[in-house]
Amino acid sequence: MKIKLIYIIVSIALGGALGFLYWKYVGCASGSCAITSVWWRSTLYGMVLGVLMRDVIGNGMYKITGW
Repeated sequence: MKIKLIYIIVSIALGGALGFLYWKYVGCASGSCAITSVWWRSTLYGMVLGVLMRDVIGNGMYKITGW
């Protein structure tokens, strides 16, 4: 249970960092983009995607390796 919680926290942090970097380096030039127009929305979106991708990848790895 403790390992699973650590993986979730790491996936949230990694997703948030990637979302912030996406906003900083790619972003939205016009400011009319709903998600990437401000840094906190892009970071929050990255956090959500990080958790979702962790679940998808984690379930796939469990089916393949049984670990």
